[in-house]
Amino acid sequence: MHASSILIRAGLLVATLALAPAAALAADSYVIDANHTQVQFGYTHLGYSHITGHLGNVAGKFSFDAKDPTKSSIQVAVPIDTIAVVPALNDELKSAKFFDAAKFPTATFQSRSVTRTGKDTLAVAGELTIHGITKPATFNVTINKIGTHPMRGVRAVGLDATTTVKRSDFGLSFLVPNVSDEVSIHATMEAYAAKK
Repeated sequence: MHASSILIRAGLLVATLALAPAAALAADSYVIDANHTQVQFGYTHLGYSHITGHLGNVAGKFSFDAKDPTKSSIQVAVPIDTIAVVPALNDELKSAKFFDAAKFPTATFQSRSVTRTGKDTLAVAGELTIHGITKPATFNVTINKIGTHPMRGVRAVGLDATTTVKRSDFGLSFLVPNVSDEVSIHATMEAYAAKK
């Protein structure tokens, strides 16, 4: 190959790398382990009890940079039909009175920025979509563990994330205030490095 051709190709490669997002260059891709990932939520009922429920089958894209977590990003989707509180309420929560799972089958979160708040803590800001309505949300994230997964033999990371939202902001106002407007969300996630 001619020397000038090599220089041109090298220049194009450098230009391409310069234009690529920093997060894409520095962060590794991880696969979310749906069997060890769960979204929990909590609300108060008539002021008498504090009820909790959960959703599962979490999927999405997760890029994580262990050296600089601020370069990380996440996009997750949670199917509403996995919602579970108690059998008598599950179908009602999926109905048009609440989440209307038939019309809005998925809740999603897309990160927009990651800020370090401590040695193992982050603030992950982004867009939360529930019931077809998108609102800004920030999750307080704790990095539980980074290491080699003992069963898979690959790099793994575990995170916990919390936030509080008003369900009325997402068009879920049925029974407010008897069933609290504020809902706490706690997600716990395990992910392992994708094969290259």
